[in-house]
Formats: sequence, structure tokens, C-alpha cells
Amino acid sequence: MADGGYQAVDKADQTPLPHNIEAEQALLGALLVNNEIYDKVAAIIEPVHFFDPVHRRIYEVAAQRIQKNALASPVTLKAFLAEDPGLAELGGPAYLARLAGSAISIFAARDYAQMIYDLAIRRALIEIGEEIAGTAKSITVDNEPKAQIVEAEAKLYQLAEQGRVEGGFQSFLRSLTTAVNVANSAYQREGKLAGVSTGLRDLDSKLGGLHKSDLLILAGRPSMGKTALATNLAFNVAHAYKKGLRTDGTEGTVDGGVVGFFSLEMSADQLASRILAEQAEVDSHKIRDGSLDADEFRRFIEASKTLERIPLYIDDTPALKISTVAARARRLKRQHGLDLLVIDYLQLLKGTNSKSDNRVNEVSEITQGLKAIAKELEIPVIALSQLSRQVENREDKRPQLSDLRESGSIEQDADAVMFVYREEYYTEREMPSETDLEATARWQEKMEKVSGIAEVVIGKQRHGPIGSVPLAFEGRYTRFSDLARSWQERPEEY
Repeated sequence: MADGGYQAVDKADQTPLPHNIEAEQALLGALLVNNEIYDKVAAIIEPVHFFDPVHRRIYEVAAQRIQKNALASPVTLKAFLAEDPGLAELGGPAYLARLAGSAISIFAARDYAQMIYDLAIRRALIEIGEEIAGTAKSITVDNEPKAQIVEAEAKLYQLAEQGRVEGGFQSFLRSLTTAVNVANSAYQREGKLAGVSTGLRDLDSKLGGLHKSDLLILAGRPSMGKTALATNLAFNVAHAYKKGLRTDGTEGTVDGGVVGFFSLEMSADQLASRILAEQAEVDSHKIRDGSLDADEFRRFIEASKTLERIPLYIDDTPALKISTVAARARRLKRQHGLDLLVIDYLQLLKGTNSKSDNRVNEVSEITQGLKAIAKELEIPVIALSQLSRQVENREDKRPQLSDLRESGSIEQDADAVMFVYREEYYTEREMPSETDLEATARWQEKMEKVSGIAEVVIGKQRHGPIGSVPLAFEGRYTRFSDLARSWQERPEEY
């Protein structure tokens, strides 16, 4: 290096690793002359980004003093670095004075800092590449290639996220401008929504659509229809997908979105059959037992031709780790785009340490991981969740937040918690004896009121009201839709 020091080389081909000692010297000199430069470069570089170890220590000591509102200059730093062997090789404290003499203009500081950071990233990429190559050469039973790929992707994505200048505090004006742009986009959009439309009018009205960076939990007891509702929402978003010029002048999704669906319980074929049954209006049971008539089969084929063009991607790999889900979601966004992620269901995911005996901590890691995915990729994430059996022991079986399994972490990390509830399911099982005519009449009257009606109970919403949203449910097609109002059923009166 210039002025002595250390010369690192790439072990593979003995060529020097990317670095620029002169840029490091110039930036450090400017920092020692004018401490205000630190505020301009602190969001870009850290001590680890400096190539020369001595420069790394100088920057670290200077940063510590500046953060304490103390002066960092060649004179003040001398006492802290006098015994540093690396600095002694470069001429001792006199080197600090030489650095100050090579100072650059305050206006060029950010450019120099960005250059130092970019070179550090290149060195990190080389290190990761060598590590990937070394791990791939090591063939052991526990060292599976798939796990290596996931680990490599995670390291690369983590590297890409480091040193982002956008992080940290931002002025209220910038936040205000972003909020106004979101509101303007909603106003310009036909549906008047700030988020992605679910395709269900009443649910959109309550949620304001599905918002970027939000984690939404959709919970329910078995047979309530939570998977059916999730597939309905996924299809609605994917079917409405349109790409074009957005209000901010950039090209991207203008309506609907690209959807990723992790189906950990059902196979991709089963999920596709559900969606096809809904769109073709064919009884899903007939698809399974092959009893479709000619007209139903024709509708089934026509629906399949329409659906093959929608951007809905299904991953039915069972027992995935949360780190794998994150890696695959990142890959999908990079390759095809991603506007909504659906997980069916949360309790079938695994934490990083799958051998952990503490399930509550594992679920907490999973929910935090899902929220992190939503924020990283700037997409809404819908995660389905089971409910505990205590619902069945109450007279009023409408779900509550306390019914969530491992409810502490799920409720805390979620931006919205929704429950699917169908009173019809429970009323059907209360059918009295046929000999009790009076009870049977009351039961039939009750069944007429609840038949084909479902509720989405919003138990928590960070950005809006809670409450219940009534929906129509057609069990034969596993389809949720908006509940028809009396004025909609008789349009001729208006």
C-alpha cells in the first residue's frame, strides 16, 4: 500500500483485492480536519469497510470521539493510537498529520465514502464466492447442496442490504411527500384504495386494500374456509394484474399484482383444482371423483386456459424454514416480480433451529421473519394460522385474539389479524332429532338465516378500524364473494 502497510491478495490467483488506499487517506484527512464530514458519510461506511487495518482503527476512534461531541484531530487521536504497531510502521503520530494534509473538499466526501464502500462490497463478494466454492468442495452428509444455495442467497441478500443510504432518519417533509403520493395514487385509482385490492368490496372498504410492508394474519378453525379465502384473494389479485406507467413516472404494477403462494399443506395440483372449481363453477367434489358432465368439463377446460396466463406462483414444498421462504420470495421478486405473498399456513413453517424444543420462541422467530420479508420486499404478506380448541368450548364460537395459538408473538408482530367464521358450520351440527318437530322448525329457520353467509372478523388492525365483514360463501365451489344487498337484488326499484 502507499506509505507502507499491508497488501492483501486473492489466494486463488494472487491478484490484489480491490482497494484504493489514496481514497481512504483523503477521506480520513478530511474527517480529521472537519468533523462535520462524519454526519455525511456515517450512513455509507463503517470501520469494517476500510481496506487498511490502520485506517480502520483511525476511523473507528475518530467516530467514537465525534459521537461523544469531542474533537477528533491529529492531536487528539495521537493519545489513543500512540501504541498502535500498525501506525508505528507508517511513521507513528506524524502519519495522522500527513493524512490531514491530504484532505479533500467536504463536497467530495460522500463520493469518496461511496467508492470505499463499493470496493469493500467487491472484496466481500470475493470472500463469499471463495466460501461457496470451499463449502461445495466439502462433501459431507449434513452439507446438502440445496441448503448451501439457501445460505449463499441469504448472505448475498444480506450483503446487498448493508450500507443502504436510504436508512436512518428522514425529514418530515420527505415522509409527508410519500404519504401524499400514496393518497394521490389511491385517488387516481378507480377503486380509491391505497393498497392492493382483495377483489372483495366490503373487505377492501374495511382494510383499505392490502398495504405494502404489512403482515396480515388470517386465522380460523378447521373447515371454516381460511384456505379457500386465501386462494380467492390470491386469485383476485393475480387476475387483476396490470403493468404500466405508475403515477410517479416509473413502470411497474398499476393494478392487482404478482402473487407467490407457499402451500405447505396442500399440493400445487390440489390448490389449482380449487381455483379452477371456483372459476368454472364446478363442484370441487366432482373434480375429485371424475363425475363431471360434458358441460362442466368444457367450463373446466375454458377456465384453465384463462388461468394459465395469470401471474400466480405456487410453492408446495412441505416443512420449509423461514430462511428458505425468505430466500425463495427474494428470488421470485427478482425473476418475475412480487406484489403479494401468501403462506398456508404459519404453524407448518420451521424456525432456523428446527431442533428447538421451545415452540413459542420458534413461532416468534417465524412471525418476525414474515414481518421482515414484508418490509424488505415492500409487499403485503398474508399468513394463515390455526386457532386453539378453546373456541369449541364456548357458547359463542366467534373467534377472539386470545384464541390464536402462541398468540403473543403472532398478535404482536401482525399489522392486522382476521378470523374466518361461518356460523352455518356449527348450526348444521346442531340438527335436532326429526321427532322433535318444534326444535326442527326452529333449527330450519336458523339455518335459512346463516346458510351461505360467512364473516371475516377483524380483531386487530394497526391502521384502521376493527369489526366484522359479512361475505357470501358457496361451499360447492369453495368461493367467497361480496354479499348481495337488498338494493342490489332489486335494481329495478331504483
